[in-house]
Amino acid sequence: MDFIEEYFSRSQEIIGDRTQTEIRYDNEVVRWLRKGKEIKKAIKKANKKYPNEALKIDGSDINDVASYYDYLLEHENIIHKISH
Repeated sequence: MDFIEEYFSRSQEIIGDRTQTEIRYDNEVVRWLRKGKEIKKAIKKANKKYPNEALKIDGSDINDVASYYDYLLEHENIIHKISH
């Protein structure tokens, strides 16, 4: 297995299986993060647009949620670089 295959395999483990609606929600959070919003504000915006997928977070899990979305943001950057 080459490096890229290993990367994609590992990223699938981290991101997991998502429905199309979950992907759209995640993309909305990432979109707001790209605009410089903090994670809580990005989630609030995504919750408003996709209320059925809304995340309910409290202070204890915000770091885990932030890490997940930071990973998604970097993953998108890597995919973009690989494909161009």
